Amino acid sequence: MALILAADIVFDMGLWKTKTPVVQQPVWGWQAWDWQAWQPPSAVEQRLLQAKLRGDWAGYLEVAAHTDLFVADQRTRADAHPDTIRFTSQWNPHLQAEYLALFTEGILPPPDPELVFQSLTLEWYASVWDEEEAPWIAINPGTPCEAFLPAATPEARALWRQHTDGRDNGTDNCGHAHPHGELRGLSVGGPLQGPVAHGLACAALLFVKNGELWNSMAHHGIGYNDEKRRLKEWWGVTCREEWADAQKRLLDADMVSPVWEFALSVRRSLAQDFAGAVELDHWRQVAERVLRHNAAQAAEPRITPDGVLPAGPGGAAEIEAQVAGVQRLIGRIARYEARFRADGLLAGNAFVRSVEAWDYGRASGMARWGLAARYCTLEEAEQAVAAAGRACRLNYRSWQEFSAAYILGRCLHFDEEEFGSWYEDMLSAHHVLTTDPASPWLTIPWN
Repeated sequence: MALILAADIVFDMGLWKTKTPVVQQPVWGWQAWDWQAWQPPSAVEQRLLQAKLRGDWAGYLEVAAHTDLFVADQRTRADAHPDTIRFTSQWNPHLQAEYLALFTEGILPPPDPELVFQSLTLEWYASVWDEEEAPWIAINPGTPCEAFLPAATPEARALWRQHTDGRDNGTDNCGHAHPHGELRGLSVGGPLQGPVAHGLACAALLFVKNGELWNSMAHHGIGYNDEKRRLKEWWGVTCREEWADAQKRLLDADMVSPVWEFALSVRRSLAQDFAGAVELDHWRQVAERVLRHNAAQAAEPRITPDGVLPAGPGGAAEIEAQVAGVQRLIGRIARYEARFRADGLLAGNAFVRSVEAWDYGRASGMARWGLAARYCTLEEAEQAVAAAGRACRLNYRSWQEFSAAYILGRCLHFDEEEFGSWYEDMLSAHHVLTTDPASPWLTIPWN
């Protein structure tokens, strides 16, 4: 998609000035499209097109008010001035006026090293416009669902606000217009089958929770600046090298607590040995014996091919603290699993064998977040997504088993047995992914 970048107009999340004429009426566009031959990339573009074909101006605005609208920017400028956004106007010969081009997610081109997109809302655009601004904004220009919205008068912008009033974008208050807690995907431009699609679906719990497109491999996410902020805030990632380190650690399941994995591995071994359910007391007793045995082994010098290794540190008090901590952890896991069974995340006597799924699912997300922030290439992100899918298939046997493991890892890290939003959001996403006919968990085979 070619963007004609006009003279730069920079504003600090506020004002930019250019004198323009006043225009009152919306315009749908001028090209004669073959409507039936064009397949909208996502439900947003489909709804925009349907409103346009009906001549439903109010309906079109309603859709636009409840989706993210992306504007192009140059990466070098955005990096130099991260708290500002540049608007670049384009000339329309039919209108004999300039307009600002805005795009919905499904229309965005693949990430480019130099050109980036910032995500804003119709409500935000209405708040910064005044009589001296460009007279039009164009949504998805150059596509069958394009429309040119008048912007020069207070009455026009008031109409935008009427459709943004009462907009609910979920409990996160993230500042974006897309809904949260819904399955959203690309029917065109995103993989629906195969190894990459499987890897993308391994992050679907988080992407449904955030309301982002589950299969957007060419990912722009919530916009360039916000993706960079998200990686810095949640992961401490601010450059390519830090992204690569986080990506590798997640694919190696190196961020999951080894204590969690130890406790789960003890029960997993017992279940294999006795071919059945493991009683809670038995699990605790064996875990304690293993800890004390390991401590005793570490307390003795060992002869290895490299020489004699001295005894490891650790006194009686440290060992007792380790035992008590693992006993508490086992109790937490058992209580979470009881709740999982009550809520349909686990069936019967099923249990979580490992929480490495939490790292693998986040590895799929990290690949796309890194791409959106331009810390990696599309090829690198795709390879990481496929690797995350392979790791999941090797370690789990079904989407259901993977889901319970991912959610347990998330809860052990964040929830503190409150069964609050850290759990409830994942439970809701799980139900969406196991019931929606379009869900990748129902359309992509596990193996």
